[in-house]
Amino acid sequence: MKKNVAMIMNPRSIAVVGASSKKGSVGNDVFRNIINSEFQGVVYPVNPKAKFINSVPCYPTLADIPGPVDLGVIVVPAHFVPQVIEEAAKKGVNGLVVISAGFREIGGEGAKLEIQVKELVRKHGMAMVGPNCLGVINTHETVRMNASFARKTPKSGNIAFISQSGALCTAVLDFAQGRNFGFSKFVSFGNKADINEIDLLEYLGDDPYTDVILMYLEDISDGRRFIETAGRITWETETPILALKSGRSEEGARAASSHTGSLAGSDAAYDAIFYQSGIQRLETIEELFNCAVAFSTQPVPRGRRVAIITNAGGPGIMATDAAIRHGLHLAQLTPKSTELLQTSLPATASIKNPVDIIGDAQHDRYESAIRTVLMDKNVDAAVIILTPQSMTDIMATAEIVPRITLGVAKPVTCSFMGVVDVSAGVEYLESHGIPSYPFPEEAVRALASMCRYNEILNIPNRMFEELPVDRKGADKLIRSFLGTRDDRYLMEFEANQLLETYGFPVLPGRLVDDPSQLKEVIRELKPPVVMKISSPDVVHKFDVGGVKLDIRTEYQAQKAYETIVENLGKWNSKARFQGILVQKMVKKGIEVILGSKRDHRFGPLCMFGLGGTLVELLKDVTFRLAPMWRASAEVMVASIKAYKLLEGFRGQPKADIRAIEDCLLRLSQLVSNHNEIEELDINPLIVYEKGKGCVVADSRILLKRPPTSGT
Repeated sequence: MKKNVAMIMNPRSIAVVGASSKKGSVGNDVFRNIINSEFQGVVYPVNPKAKFINSVPCYPTLADIPGPVDLGVIVVPAHFVPQVIEEAAKKGVNGLVVISAGFREIGGEGAKLEIQVKELVRKHGMAMVGPNCLGVINTHETVRMNASFARKTPKSGNIAFISQSGALCTAVLDFAQGRNFGFSKFVSFGNKADINEIDLLEYLGDDPYTDVILMYLEDISDGRRFIETAGRITWETETPILALKSGRSEEGARAASSHTGSLAGSDAAYDAIFYQSGIQRLETIEELFNCAVAFSTQPVPRGRRVAIITNAGGPGIMATDAAIRHGLHLAQLTPKSTELLQTSLPATASIKNPVDIIGDAQHDRYESAIRTVLMDKNVDAAVIILTPQSMTDIMATAEIVPRITLGVAKPVTCSFMGVVDVSAGVEYLESHGIPSYPFPEEAVRALASMCRYNEILNIPNRMFEELPVDRKGADKLIRSFLGTRDDRYLMEFEANQLLETYGFPVLPGRLVDDPSQLKEVIRELKPPVVMKISSPDVVHKFDVGGVKLDIRTEYQAQKAYETIVENLGKWNSKARFQGILVQKMVKKGIEVILGSKRDHRFGPLCMFGLGGTLVELLKDVTFRLAPMWRASAEVMVASIKAYKLLEGFRGQPKADIRAIEDCLLRLSQLVSNHNEIEELDINPLIVYEKGKGCVVADSRILLKRPPTSGT
């Protein structure tokens, strides 16, 4: 159910339950912040032990307040919160901000108390931020509300920030003040017992005063709904979303039987969610705001071609290195631009990109170079670097940049290098909507983020494809394989039957449990063949000596059969033996892996990467949530490091990439349609040259009965 966040962010009246006259207390800070932020409505302090707080008449209970109350801000001990919610419901309060701590974050009784609070809020149809949060801030002039216990109220701006961590919020507000950032909305949502990050995204995506959304997340409530909501904001409203997500370590990856399971740590799911939402994931707070200020002030570039103008060679080289590192391209200036630069710059200047106008440059030389570069049709964006040398006219140079860029639909970032000497110039630039950074790498990184956003907006093939498959046949097989069991590993010959119902190119083969059957099977499949152990106790067949290749005669088959059985006994005398799978052996190709691991918060996670026995060592893999677009399959294939092999490395023919993409879409459809598939590996999928397809050379599937409703 969509939450009415607006009733919290745009109240006409606020009651602070737990307001206090004691300086340094949370109740005093929250009430004082609301008053000092010049809130445009009426504020009621509620405290049975006080007559006045900050010279404002105080009320013993919510029921005693004479007028209506839109928003209740609760700052009382945790065990009193349910009682206050009941009182708020009777008063007709629709929105709550529960700042009080002592809930799920402490476990035990606190977790039970949070469940009680959540149930009360839903019972009465209220909307609640928190508990255990810093509070909410809306800087718009019609509201002007700081309902938090932050030390300061930020200035108004067009950037919204939402965070799961209240402590981080206080640091961000201090950082933002130092960098002169402004916010439209600022929300700490804490334990998100009711309103969560998705509800806030829905609200901010429609907020006319928000042009950029920033997020700090520790987890995501609902992966599919998050993707749908953030995707609408990205591609329909074209509002950039930038995110920090804690927890990148591999600790989240649990031991699993499949390659995919061992590689699919929780962070892989988040990377997939962000990509499929059009969200850029950044690494640090500084990087988050460096990019945000560029997005909030500059137009989105048309492409990745960047020009660099500098008065010092070293910083120009630094900017060039950063541009290449972040995937930008140095623009090739047109002959006309080169000629104009040659006539306007001294002979010692460099008229190639980066354009070095040398150290004695004054503002007029900067003006000529910037104007020429921005008018060049081959330039999509520009970085302007200034080092404060003794003859540099810093302020005059700063003043020309907004004038030249006015009406130019190309983003410009500056790096007026340093802090003290350039401070007045930087302040002028930023006050006129031109972002400036202390070092060139930061200016380039912000532009690179904007370039990626342009490409996100223009991703082709953002649609779901329903390929022709035998879903009923797959359902029947799964029921048969599971029987009365709750879970079961499928042997390769069984897994291939399931894959075949979804159109995967599986190899012909027969399961043999008696050597006397080999003669007939060899004749039927026509050598060469491969022989593989079939045992529910064996995860990786090569590791136990359970695979024999290039078998061409009945005699070789008999010897291979004996050896495989013997190797199984040596590995584990109690291992169960179901037989040996004899398959047609195919010619060599490029080995890739396709897989899936069901994340029980977000759904099935699909994997693609370089395959073979070294997949867990090389970890050249990428993930997406199913179901996924054709575009997701295309990007998955192109994003692995080994993509050059598929493209045709050192004269080798180009691989059948379209066939891989088709298999990825079939995999996405298979695991989306059948919740019983817990883990799946196709390793390797052997890919041939373009137009000749691919084949499934090995497969393994774990089926698990989904929990019944209510369990």
